[in-house]
Amino acid sequence: MDLKIHTLDTAPAGSRELLEGIESDLGFVPNLAASVAESPALLAAFDGLRRAVQSGELPAVDREIAGIAVGVAVDNAYGVAFHSTVLAGLGVDDAEIERMRSGTEPSDPHCAAVYALAREIVVGRGKVDPATIARATGAGLTPALILEVVAECTFAGLVGVVDNLGDRVALDEPLAPRAWA
Repeated sequence: MDLKIHTLDTAPAGSRELLEGIESDLGFVPNLAASVAESPALLAAFDGLRRAVQSGELPAVDREIAGIAVGVAVDNAYGVAFHSTVLAGLGVDDAEIERMRSGTEPSDPHCAAVYALAREIVVGRGKVDPATIARATGAGLTPALILEVVAECTFAGLVGVVDNLGDRVALDEPLAPRAWA
């Protein structure tokens, strides 16, 4: 499907305020958000879920690790590039980011538990082996944090659906160095 990447000027009226809010938060409007602006309803869902995920207690590194795990699992090039870029900005070692991008768990046990949990949530559509839950709780994830991983998986899954529906949404300039295939 050909998804138009809207600007503030070309977006439908119902999407403009949402795009302005995203731009205010991030400093730019990501192409993924601009590509769903054709539907104010989907953009509102995207933005609401984005804000909800960011408002939780799940540490940013864990959230981004979950995002990469989902991106790799659902073949979401945009999401993998985005989460890789953010993880690098959070100081995560490039070798660890590359491990995750290749589908391998990170070497840190806590991070590996988050990665495995997110991947299994998506691949199993919520059917998660009790051993994976035990591993996550053993790594310090409370039930509330596990549910926040579910929220990130849901958001990353939405990004993946749009990226795949649009046959790969064009990466924004800041994401291009972390392109993933």
